[in-house]
Amino acid sequence: MRQFLKSTLITTAIALGTTSALVTAPAYAADELNLTSASTQQAGLAVQGYDVIAYRTDAGPTLGSAEFSADYNGATYRFVSQANLDRFNADPARYVPAYGGFCAYGVSKSKKLEIDPTAYSVVDDVLYLNFNKRIQRRWSKKQDQYIDQAETNWPEIESVAIGDL
Repeated sequence: MRQFLKSTLITTAIALGTTSALVTAPAYAADELNLTSASTQQAGLAVQGYDVIAYRTDAGPTLGSAEFSADYNGATYRFVSQANLDRFNADPARYVPAYGGFCAYGVSKSKKLEIDPTAYSVVDDVLYLNFNKRIQRRWSKKQDQYIDQAETNWPEIESVAIGDL
């Protein structure tokens, strides 16, 4: 079944003219998939347009607006308000998600995986995003261990092209 899913997604990706398939509602855990995607990151829109400041407030995951946007390290970040944009611009490195916005659990497994922007945690003021809510629940049970492993793996995979993992 996994091979069929992989073949179907690759065929779809080729038909759409892209080399990476976006998996948004997988039936499998991230470590069961050999698929990687960074369609959002490659398009230059960080965190699928979600406001990285809002994750740290009562608002939680909230889509930002193109009206309030900033470019940082090759990605465009969107915000819900001028106040959030100003806060980001004052210290962008503080607010960007860990591991370039890829799934933190995936990075702990040496994979660059797409994220569900509603599957997240903020640990010691660092935003960690996950593949989906199921993976986020797994992540939360041993997040300190996964963070340690991701910190070890990230320098090795950070600059590796998605298709080369």
